[in-house]
Amino acid sequence: MGSRGESGSLRAGIRARLVVAFMILATVLAGPALAEVCRMDQVQLRGDWGEARFRVEVADDGQERAQGLMYRDSMSSGAGMLFVYPRPQVAVAFWMKNTRIPLDIIYMDKTGTVRRIAHNAIPHDETALPGGSGIQYVLEINGGLAASMGIAAGTQLRHPAIGEDAAWPCE
Repeated sequence: MGSRGESGSLRAGIRARLVVAFMILATVLAGPALAEVCRMDQVQLRGDWGEARFRVEVADDGQERAQGLMYRDSMSSGAGMLFVYPRPQVAVAFWMKNTRIPLDIIYMDKTGTVRRIAHNAIPHDETALPGGSGIQYVLEINGGLAASMGIAAGTQLRHPAIGEDAAWPCE
C-alpha cells in the first residue's frame, strides 16, 4: 500500500511539474505575440539600435499638452508622455518652465518617425526647444535615455494614435 501511494503521489508531482513547465513555456512563447499589441498606454520604438517600450500618458488636447510633465519630481525610467496633435504642426517648440526633471524631447512627423531630439532639456529653462515644422507627435522621456539607448533621427514609433500614415503601423 505504501509503495502504491508513493507511486501515485510521484505521478501527481510529475504531472504538476509538467503543467507548470507547460504554462511557463506558453507564457514565454506568447510573450513576443503579446508584446506586439498596440495599447494606448504604451509606445514602442524601433531603430538600428533595437527596440524599446515605454508606458505613457497621452496628452491629446490643448490643456493636457500645456500641462505636460510640469511639477513632477520624478518619473520612472520606463515611463513617458506622448503629445498627440490632430495634424502636423507648422512649428512645434517645447520649453521646460515648471518642469522639475531633465527630459529628452523626441519630435516625430505624421508617420511616427523621429525627426529631432532635444537631449537633456534643463529643468525650469524657458528657452524654446524647437522640433521644427511637420511635427505631429512628441515623446518625452527621462533625460539621457535617448542617447544611452541609441534613439536617433529615423527611429520609428508605434502607437494607436498614429493613423494610416504610420511608418510602423499597429496590426
